[in-house]
Amino acid sequence: MNIKIIDKKISEPELREIAKDFYVEMVKGVVDIKNEIIAIGGEYHMDANVTLIDNGSKQQDIWGFNWYFNKSDDERIEYISLINIRPMQGNRVMEVQDLFLRDKMKSIILKYLS
Repeated sequence: MNIKIIDKKISEPELREIAKDFYVEMVKGVVDIKNEIIAIGGEYHMDANVTLIDNGSKQQDIWGFNWYFNKSDDERIEYISLINIRPMQGNRVMEVQDLFLRDKMKSIILKYLS
């Protein structure tokens, strides 16, 4: 399984190579909003989640997303993941509800993937 921690800009060909393992047109990822890093790859968001935890991230700072290669810029990031269900943090569904949090996620994601 090809899971990569991203802390600097990654090219689209590199990202597509990671995506080949499971979904081809989409790749799953998680973002650590405190340390401003992401992990990309794996069949499930939890795969990348565990990679960040093993790297020192804290669960409360990690949120899941999907990156679609062939969608428009406005639709490329999807803020949906099972790991986002966090009633104790005010998110009771798979999609991140807090717009401030989504903006923070987006800025970190786009720093590395766009």
